[in-house]
Amino acid sequence: MRMTEQDRERLSAWLAGGLPDEWFTAPPVVTVDREEAVVVGSLPDVELGADATDAARETAREARISRWREETRERRMAIADDIEQRFGRKVAWGVEIGGVRRIFTNLAVPVMTRLRQDDRLVLDTLVDAGVARSRSEALAWCVRLVGRNEAAWITQLREAMESVARVRDEGPGA
Repeated sequence: MRMTEQDRERLSAWLAGGLPDEWFTAPPVVTVDREEAVVVGSLPDVELGADATDAARETAREARISRWREETRERRMAIADDIEQRFGRKVAWGVEIGGVRRIFTNLAVPVMTRLRQDDRLVLDTLVDAGVARSRSEALAWCVRLVGRNEAAWITQLREAMESVARVRDEGPGA
């Protein structure tokens, strides 16, 4: 089911009103696709002495993430159930703290595709070289690589698609 910009706005607004105020230091970032909404909030950074090492800060941040995840589990599950009923999407949660980002239990959705031999050979090379364990994993690796290396272009493309969707939603019969 396609989610309109208005639906995304309603989902974000619902989260702004429905999430406990003490959970995040800023409104969460919500990313939505056809199957899932990923909600990522910012946690307050840990306060260690100025002489703390990077390794100590990393450990403290991981501990804070783990504690937050356990302490909020029951409430997050109830909110996710409500969002699934209202908006037709599964919900994954994540947090960011001091440059560390963790997403908890999000969907891995199978995607079918047909490839010609030249494309299959690329995947098989990645498998044979040990970069991936299977064609499926090799294809996911390729998608991540394109996403990282062409992030600006992908962002432009998404923005253009959002503009088209907005115009379509405001058009006749909307």
